[in-house]
Amino acid sequence: MAVKKTPRTSARTSARTSAKTRPGAGKKASPAVAKTAPAAASKGHGKTVSQAKAPVDQAVARAKENVEKASDAAFKGYDELAVLGQGNFAAFIQSNSVFAKGIEVIGKEFLAFAQRSVEGHMAQARALIGVKNVQEFVGLQQDFAKQRLEENLAETAKLTELSTRVANEAIEPLQKRVDATVETVLKAKAA
Repeated sequence: MAVKKTPRTSARTSARTSAKTRPGAGKKASPAVAKTAPAAASKGHGKTVSQAKAPVDQAVARAKENVEKASDAAFKGYDELAVLGQGNFAAFIQSNSVFAKGIEVIGKEFLAFAQRSVEGHMAQARALIGVKNVQEFVGLQQDFAKQRLEENLAETAKLTELSTRVANEAIEPLQKRVDATVETVLKAKAA
């Protein structure tokens, strides 16, 4: 029986034939070469990997160091801001307390002035009831007007002085905090 050659069998045959005609064909590799070839390939691969790994390790170490520095600076800055904020809040509370007490003093002074003014008007009304002629009436009115004007000017000056003192005392804690804040910011900017 004759074997009919198909394209597939002819390809196998030609591969066998070419393998036999090549120099060293048909010989098996020696056991020493078979053992050292993978080791040599692995050694070359390991060397390449270690050469590529060194710069990556250095970059990772630098990145880690930079992140640590940045986080330390950020936390330090946050702590400073927290302390600064607490101080600012305390100054605000102190300022409001001084302002409230000052407004209380001003209010009491204003009420005392109003009471004195009412008492003065009552005294004026009693004096006017006992007037005997027009000249006496006009003279009393002039005296009372002059007296009221002097009292009003004195009270206005007193209230202005009190208001200025309260404003200065109330703003003092806030001014100190502004100075401390500016100093902290300038110190942080210089660092």
